[in-house]
Amino acid sequence: MISYILMALIAYFIGSINFSVLISKKIAGFDVREKGSGNAGSTNVLRTVGKKAAALTLVCDILKGVVAVLISLLIGVIAKNSSKAILVEIAALFVVIGHTYPIFFGFKGGKGVATSLGIILIINWKIGLICLIFALSLMAITRIVSLGSISAAILFAILVVFLRDSSYIVEYDVSFVLFGLLLAGLVIFNHRSNVKRIFAGTENRLSFKKSGTTENSSNNEEDKANKSQEENIEVSEIEQNKE
Repeated sequence: MISYILMALIAYFIGSINFSVLISKKIAGFDVREKGSGNAGSTNVLRTVGKKAAALTLVCDILKGVVAVLISLLIGVIAKNSSKAILVEIAALFVVIGHTYPIFFGFKGGKGVATSLGIILIINWKIGLICLIFALSLMAITRIVSLGSISAAILFAILVVFLRDSSYIVEYDVSFVLFGLLLAGLVIFNHRSNVKRIFAGTENRLSFKKSGTTENSSNNEEDKANKSQEENIEVSEIEQNKE
């Protein structure tokens, strides 16, 4: 029991290290939670800070899940009477909880998608790759990040029921079924506002337009204005010639 409590605390504190806030303050000089959607995640960092900051945030958040699970394996070796599967599951759930409600940042964090990705990839790399490809494909088609994230979480909960091979980081335990449901439920709960906007048709979509689009449109408007002026001058000259 002590090992489970210790693992929960360690994972929670790891999850509470919010890299999106730290990176946005370091690179852009502001808290990412004060901009854009207000979410402390890599998608909002992408929109408000830039690609490099978002990529760095994504990698760090993924590693949080990986590190928490690896520590659970170490504790499992030390505490031989503890279930390694349950330790892994506790580490996974509490690192996401820490990311969502970080004690170091006023309990206002992100939605735990990247951290969950790291967790899934290390727990079962086959399931992780399937969920990742599925999420990216859905995001590419719909350009809605939240829809891909939620759908991948649901897919994970389904796959752990049927895929019980040796690709798990520890020996498969029936508790993984409950764990899959809990993790999916946590991700969906964190996206509850997104779910409402998806059904309302108002959810934000990723934009792949170049930054120069605005400048190009303004230049086009100037060109049109110049052409109309030239046409007016030509018409006036023709009328003068007729007279």
